Formats: sequence, C-alpha cells, structure tokens
Amino acid sequence: MTDVLLIDRTEAVVTLTLNRPEAMNSFTVDLKEALRDTLAQLESDRSCRAIVLAGAGGAFCGGQDLKEHAALLEAGSTDLNTVQVHYNPIAQRLANMPKPVVAAVRGMAAGAGASLALLADFRIGGPSTRFLMAFANVGLAGDSGISWSLPRIVGHAKAVELLLLAQPVKSEEAARIGMLTRLEQDDEQVLPVAQELAARLAAGPTVAYGAIKRELSIGDAGTLSDALAAEAQAQSICGGTEDHRNAVSSFLNKQKPVYNGR
Repeated sequence: MTDVLLIDRTEAVVTLTLNRPEAMNSFTVDLKEALRDTLAQLESDRSCRAIVLAGAGGAFCGGQDLKEHAALLEAGSTDLNTVQVHYNPIAQRLANMPKPVVAAVRGMAAGAGASLALLADFRIGGPSTRFLMAFANVGLAGDSGISWSLPRIVGHAKAVELLLLAQPVKSEEAARIGMLTRLEQDDEQVLPVAQELAARLAAGPTVAYGAIKRELSIGDAGTLSDALAAEAQAQSICGGTEDHRNAVSSFLNKQKPVYNGR
C-alpha cells in the first residue's frame, strides 16, 4: 500500500486518511486504487467495526486530480473509464459497507470528494468545511454516486441547484440542509469527534447496524412490500446473533449490554 492513503487502527476503528495535502488530497490513480482496495479488505475484516474517512492537511478532498486528467486528455484519452474502474467500486463499497462509516470533512470536499463524503453514514464538519459539486464547472456530469446520495439528503430541487450552479455550500448551510450530521465550532475537533463517534459505533451491534443500512437502501427506493421483505430478512439474521441474545439477557437483568459484533 502506498503512502497516499494512511491507515490507522485504534482498537476496532480504522481511520483512512487521504494523504496528498499538497494537492487538496485530490484523486490520482494511485490514491483511487489504494482506497478502493482497502475498502474491499475492510468490508470482510471482522476486527474493523467502524471506519473514519479523513483528509490530510486543510482539505478533505478536491476530487479528481485535474493535472493527471489533463495529461490523459492531451494523450488523446477521452474514455473516462476511471468511473467504472475506480469511482464506482469505491462508491459501492462506502454505501454498502456492513459497518458504520464516518467522514471527517475538514475544509473543502469537491467533486468526487463531496460525492464520497455524502455516502458516509455520518459527516462531521467545522468552520472551514465546504462542499462543492464541481462537475459542471469542468463540463462533466456528476459521478461517484452523487445523483443517488444528494437528492436523498437535500431533496431533488436542491440537488439540481447544487449540481447545475456548482457553487460552494458553506458549513452552516451544509449543516442546515443535512449535508453535515454535526458541525463543530473548531476545525481541530473535526477528526477527534469523528473518531469518538466511530468508537461509540464500533462498540455497538455491528451486524444490526449493517442490516439497518441495507434496510434503508431498499426502503428508500422500493415499495412497502420490498421494505417489509428486507426487514423480515434482516430480523432473521440479527435475531440469531450473539449480540441480540446478550442484549436481551442484559435488559432482563438490568445490565448494560456488551456487543462483540457477531
């Protein structure tokens, strides 16, 4: 694994830090591949029960590295296969991760950086946080799941405005319309608060969290019958877990449950 992606493990929490601060942590092929492959590994890693996604320095992520992209265009490449090869798999892994994902959004989150932040289950920001749906500014449509996540968070009309006008959304507005889960008053607290939240989630019923996420993804877009079927399947799985049995026993004995993620 290259050092463009830093990986820190603190008990059951894994913090992934995009590490190209000199370029606003923008995505090169190396960084995209590192993030894609690491998320694939963490998906099945039972020792990891929550993930924090962060950026080094003063920005979260500036999206695609346009210098690298311009070089490809000059070489005659107009096939944006990086969407299929890199961004789509990363988006799928984040959205479908069977454990909680918390984004520590300090500074700018632009383009694919904004898209991926919005696929996290929780987003923590500070005064410097900005979201920019920058795609139209360079003559491109949205990618990395933005057409799926943004309308679900802010509504269809607001999503059209943010994508077509491509103007920055400041931290206070982002919190007001749901793009941020929590707004801290100090940028220095963004990562610690995100990691604290992740640690709290990592101590919870991991299987149930994953099932709830799957239920919501189906319930958001499906029929009532789809949702009921998904809920029945989820409860069948969760009802057989050690965590469920321990939680019920703890409740009856007036004790605080301890969850082991299985």
